[in-house]
Amino acid sequence: MKIGIDCRTILNPNGGERAGVGHYTYYLVKNLLKIDKTNDYVLFMDHRARGIRDFDQKNVKLKFFKFSEYKKYLPFYYSHLAIAKDIKQEELDVLHAPANVIPMKYNGPTVLTIHDMAIYKHPSWFPAGQKFSVNVLVPSSIKRAKKVIAVSQSTKKSIVTLMKTDPKKISVVYEAGEKSKQPTKKAINKTLKKFKLNENYIFSMGTLEVRKNVTRLIKAWEKICLKDPKKMAGWQLAIAGGKGYKFADVFKTIKTSKIGHKIRYIGYVSHEEKYALLKQAAVFAFPSLWEGFGLPVLEAMNTGTPVLTSRISSLPEVAGKAAVLVNPNKIDDISKGLEKLLKNKTTRTKYSKLGTTQTKKFTWQKTAQETLKIYLEVAKS
Repeated sequence: MKIGIDCRTILNPNGGERAGVGHYTYYLVKNLLKIDKTNDYVLFMDHRARGIRDFDQKNVKLKFFKFSEYKKYLPFYYSHLAIAKDIKQEELDVLHAPANVIPMKYNGPTVLTIHDMAIYKHPSWFPAGQKFSVNVLVPSSIKRAKKVIAVSQSTKKSIVTLMKTDPKKISVVYEAGEKSKQPTKKAINKTLKKFKLNENYIFSMGTLEVRKNVTRLIKAWEKICLKDPKKMAGWQLAIAGGKGYKFADVFKTIKTSKIGHKIRYIGYVSHEEKYALLKQAAVFAFPSLWEGFGLPVLEAMNTGTPVLTSRISSLPEVAGKAAVLVNPNKIDDISKGLEKLLKNKTTRTKYSKLGTTQTKKFTWQKTAQETLKIYLEVAKS
């Protein structure tokens, strides 16, 4: 069988992608190649990824799109016509489009991964300018795909409801957390010093955008600190992440907060810094309003840090009973959840152990095995 995978989201050769669809594609491919030495793979790469050595294997062919110079001037032509032509030349048994969209002029047997349907449920959370993708590209791709992979039951439910798709066409295949090396005490101390953090802090991580719900988290934190200022004297809330849509609301909330001095926005952090901050944190707070999967929850659990997250969308699927689940729309509920974890070390230890056990349910090997099974099913049909 000849399998093609659109790997254009992988732009970090020889290092592995650290977030988003690129992260999913990179680790899926790496693990497919570990378990499958029989089938042939054609990996379609962006020209910027030339020099990549991560996928060197006898049954692998890397193909760099020769029309990439058109991307800047003719993006639609590049993404949907030129690329479709290149893919067709390979005469694949199955193509995997892992980034929500199939090139419009490609009509071969295709598996499509859908990561998130939040923009359909809550369009106000997202910037304008995505109408063509939302109204045409994604619906058309779901319709044309032979099989759709949803990264959670929540995402599958959204596809069925919003796109009127036959549930039998959709398979749920979970993502997994990266098993990173645990940071040393030296690395942790260096990171804390860099960002001017105490040893006692709650950590929040994610792009500053509406759905990450950072403003309510700040207000919940304020409530805890004002309720018992003596107990919370040495504590901080550390917020990491780039600036996204309507990020100014977060800074406005910090500025007007009565405990603004106990909140540290530290911006974008490196991969190593992220794991150092997760490891040292007393609690990882992720009260997101909607997630297609919720990878940060697994990342925190992998470091042994107790997690607070939301009881909506896919997050209960990922967290199970290993996290404190709250209603993210209610500041009081977030506050009570944080208090539960901050109350004593015994509670935090309990959730730390539960989290470590929970992560074992999600492995990239399992993701690869289930995905390969879908490729075989589509090729046979």
